[in-house]
Amino acid sequence: MHVGYGTGFQHLGDYPDDLFIKHELGLCIMAEELGLDSVWATEHHFDNYSISPDVLQLLSFIAGKTRRVKLGSMVIVVPWHDPVRLAEQIVLLDHYSGGRYILGVGRGLARREFEGLRIDQGEARRRFDEYTELILSALETGFMEGGETLKQPRREIRPRPFKSFKGRSFAAAASADSVPVVARLGLGMLVILQKPWKQVTADFELYHQCWQQHHAGTEPPKPFCSGFCFVDESAERAEELARKYLSANYRAALDHYEILGKHFETTKGYERYAEMSKHMNRIGTDQAVEDYIQLMAWGTPKQVLEKFAAMKDLTDMQGVMPNFHFGGMPYEEAERNLKCFVKHCKPELKSWPAASLEEPKELALTAA
Repeated sequence: MHVGYGTGFQHLGDYPDDLFIKHELGLCIMAEELGLDSVWATEHHFDNYSISPDVLQLLSFIAGKTRRVKLGSMVIVVPWHDPVRLAEQIVLLDHYSGGRYILGVGRGLARREFEGLRIDQGEARRRFDEYTELILSALETGFMEGGETLKQPRREIRPRPFKSFKGRSFAAAASADSVPVVARLGLGMLVILQKPWKQVTADFELYHQCWQQHHAGTEPPKPFCSGFCFVDESAERAEELARKYLSANYRAALDHYEILGKHFETTKGYERYAEMSKHMNRIGTDQAVEDYIQLMAWGTPKQVLEKFAAMKDLTDMQGVMPNFHFGGMPYEEAERNLKCFVKHCKPELKSWPAASLEEPKELALTAA
């Protein structure tokens, strides 16, 4: 099975950004040295929930510091970008890295980010559907043209794409409304763990139904699953610190996304989040935090492996990319956490049978 490293660049500490970035980049590069298969990064703006506003620039830097690891985005928020510029940046990163990039895209959720980028959140669904389709086509043909509202003049993408993105393009579908779109576009599923497994498995059932409607006779890429992980040889220490840092992480997420607010009720395309918000308000913040903590992999190595085994049984995932630095955790603790996972959990995870990420096929494009 594929075992990667996920970084959220969540900076809840009280020390300067430059030192935090130095530490977090060190963990990203260390991931290759420790034999992990990939490094994944997120895109967020405007607060300490994540100080990673340009995932492709970040991954380009890591590409230059590494030679082997795959480089994944979880996710690029497509509605925040101009699609032709985004296609160019994706192809450029793929050239820089020698074809190591794994594309991950999403629609976005936080009101503060849409407003700060001067984009109407009610347009997010339309933008995601239209822009993503244009980008995926450009990555295979080397040209972008059209779009119902964009009306992009035909232009060549330079440098030209040199390897296909089919089989290495994924999307986060946090709401069930997104699942049919992800299947229609031929994207694999990124499970960014945040809701009960009952809902996740229902999403997968819908995804496979929709996939066969649009791609009959083929199988979709097996999913990747992310999440937060804390492992310690002491069960007591693992529980104490996992609860501390996971709680801080999730409370920061609730604030960043304004999950308890009422604005989702009047935001087109986010009706499912309005339902989530009502549920969170009914059960209360403390119970929501506890439910979130129970979703994550933490404990002794044995307990962590049991949690990942359950995830694999439910999703048939091809890989995981846990995050080991979150919730204001000191760097030294994050490094210990990562190394403990690599020593005690990675060998077992690597031994599990799983579908492999296909090596991208070479493209032979010419100017037209």
